[in-house]
Amino acid sequence: MDTQAVVEWFDAHERPLPWREPGTSAWGVLLSEVMSQQTPVARVAPQWEEWMRRWPTPQDLAAASKADVLRAWGKLGYPRRALRLWECAKEIGEGEVPGDVDKLLALPGIGEYTARAVACFHFGHNVPVVDTNVRRVYARAEDGRFLAPSPAKRELAQVEALLPKENGPRFSAALMELGALVCTAKTPDCAACPIKSTCAWQLAGCPEPSEEEAARAKKRVQKFTGTDRQVRGLLLDVLRGSPHPVTQADLDAVWPDAAQRSRAQASLLEDGLMDVNDEGLFHLPH
Repeated sequence: MDTQAVVEWFDAHERPLPWREPGTSAWGVLLSEVMSQQTPVARVAPQWEEWMRRWPTPQDLAAASKADVLRAWGKLGYPRRALRLWECAKEIGEGEVPGDVDKLLALPGIGEYTARAVACFHFGHNVPVVDTNVRRVYARAEDGRFLAPSPAKRELAQVEALLPKENGPRFSAALMELGALVCTAKTPDCAACPIKSTCAWQLAGCPEPSEEEAARAKKRVQKFTGTDRQVRGLLLDVLRGSPHPVTQADLDAVWPDAAQRSRAQASLLEDGLMDVNDEGLFHLPH
């Protein structure tokens, strides 16, 4: 892969995301990476800015209540991420966000991707950072496959082999941006791609994915409407919108399927996203 061409493309097309501003703290980068998981950056940016105004350091977030954190999370989805960030802030305590991958992995809610992203994008460590976008670009440019395979441990070594010794973190960010803006999942803009001439998928004649690959990719796409995730969100909306604990009847009103609603409510209680008091009223955790 022509790493220089990718970086030069990024120099011309990098999106002005707020967490890319000079002076953004390690905490700000960590926060952006957690918020951006499975969530479009256009939705993340205003939430990130609000959180950074309200809780600019892990110490600030650690001092907040869980209820305030969940209310501030709003409609970003997967609200367990909000509580994991709160737990992460508690774990950091009076210290600083570490720059070492292993130390980052030891923090609550910080997985392989996030740990490497913070180490790379903030601290400048030349470590491979692999998300869905990078996996897709690699599959097409290096393997000649339109669809990326399921995540595998070998992909870290594969991407690491591409990293230039100089400007590696910049290339990692560029590779991710290329997947987000050009080498997209369904309709890649190959005419705008800086590595089209060397892309293995292009050189192979742009083959269609096999039936097995297409079926596997379709299975990975997560629908939302009518799922327990949607019901969980509706139940949480009731709690977030009320300054006082609510009744079971208030919760029952949001979804007609009693069995599904009960299942979603039980999962919220189990995940620590909902509490019930001695009077049998429901509220956000304190």
